[in-house]
Amino acid sequence: MNEQALRQEIVEVAQAIDRAGFCPSKSGNVSARFEGGLLITPSGLPYAKTKPEDLIHLSLDGAVLSGERKPSSEWPFHIEIYKARPDAQAIVHTHSPRATALASARRGIPAFHYMIALCGGADVRCADYATFGSPELAANAVRALHGRKAVLLANHGVIALGASLAGAHTIVAEVENLAGQYLDLLASGLEPVILDAAEMQRVSAKFAGYGKVG
Repeated sequence: MNEQALRQEIVEVAQAIDRAGFCPSKSGNVSARFEGGLLITPSGLPYAKTKPEDLIHLSLDGAVLSGERKPSSEWPFHIEIYKARPDAQAIVHTHSPRATALASARRGIPAFHYMIALCGGADVRCADYATFGSPELAANAVRALHGRKAVLLANHGVIALGASLAGAHTIVAEVENLAGQYLDLLASGLEPVILDAAEMQRVSAKFAGYGKVG
């Protein structure tokens, strides 16, 4: 994919998550690897008004290589995830309402449904809290993403990574769907039945290549 096409796809994903209600008050951000660094959405600019030329090209050291705007305040965790996960080609971060509600209770999502496997393992963990945009948040996110493709951020939101922008977008949307189902179960007073590790391994094998990071 050439640079212009990649920039356009990043903007389209950002606008899609915004339309879905995942980015209240201009929250969330989207990035993709590019030329040894990354392209990332700018800080404070409404997604409906964002254009491909508004994206910022950063090195993996955090240096601005091109772009007139400030990068998203969450650029530190994008960089640290790309450093730690050479398999990740794209990252989508949202404040989607149901997943953020669970994150605000500092509660992850267990394997109550087989679609959890789409997120890379037998659960979606909740990373420890740290101030947004901080190195501590970046470190917490990387740690909780070990062996996973999605993570909740305590009192904050969701990160999903993928082998493509489309893959990361699919995963972040599924996390919101699963969070809503899990909250509905808890609110009803029903006790979720958790699938065991052997079943989740079988499901993961069936999902091989679907939303795969790598």
